[in-house]
Amino acid sequence: MLSLPPTVKLWFATQPVDMRLGFDGLHELVRSRLNADPLSGHLFVFRNRTADRLKVLYWGGHGLCLWCQRLERGRYHFPDKPNEAGVQLTLAEFQMILDGIDLSNAKRFKRYQRQPTSTIS
Repeated sequence: MLSLPPTVKLWFATQPVDMRLGFDGLHELVRSRLNADPLSGHLFVFRNRTADRLKVLYWGGHGLCLWCQRLERGRYHFPDKPNEAGVQLTLAEFQMILDGIDLSNAKRFKRYQRQPTSTIS
């Protein structure tokens, strides 16, 4: 199970990328496609065209880190949002994707969510 601080966000780039890209290429994609700061501490997830490989780029405090995974069989089932450059995932959603669960077929039951409070100036 993955564990990250609640301040860390996971961003999934919806368009496939060339898996030959390394630190510099993915760094530039985060800036240009996702309009985000690669040094923010957030995790940026990329997949290839066949969705059997993924790379996660993140800032490790002293430098960029790159985590890669290749499936021997099957594919990852990421959210299909063709009109969006990037989609924010929860840690639980990302864990389910890594475990081979298709989120489009997963049934989500209602849970309590605290409503944000407005601040008075």
